[in-house]
Amino acid sequence: MRGTDGPPWAGAEGRDAAREDGGTAVLVRAWAAGLIVLLLAEYLQVTYVYGTFADAERLGSFGGRLLLVHLPNALCVALAVGVSGRLHREPFRSSRARHAAALFAVPLFAQVVSLALQWERASVEGLSMSCTVVLVGAFCGDAADRLQEGDR
Repeated sequence: MRGTDGPPWAGAEGRDAAREDGGTAVLVRAWAAGLIVLLLAEYLQVTYVYGTFADAERLGSFGGRLLLVHLPNALCVALAVGVSGRLHREPFRSSRARHAAALFAVPLFAQVVSLALQWERASVEGLSMSCTVVLVGAFCGDAADRLQEGDR
């Protein structure tokens, strides 16, 4: 559907009406889906990966924290960005600024909330890895979205 001004069943009236409303509903739907996927994926990650395999010995090393905390978090962010990207449809997808807002608003919001809640006990490693996780996850989710859409 890229470059076709939306789905063929929308007709000229549907495309014109969609352009006039600015796509706010589409943007909010992409954010809502991304937030739901992020919350669900993080819940599953904390419950099954972190809850099952994490102990003081494993989390004592950087490799253990990377494997049990940071990489699963990056996967959760990538899933959320990918879902947000898939739901942000044409003709709004063609605007790079609006599409970037649809993709990256949820992980950035989650990062700000996480930093605000854990600011007092944050370490330099925790802050830097947390920001790196969001960047890596967002990049991977965007790359997956582009591959599915056909942009290379």
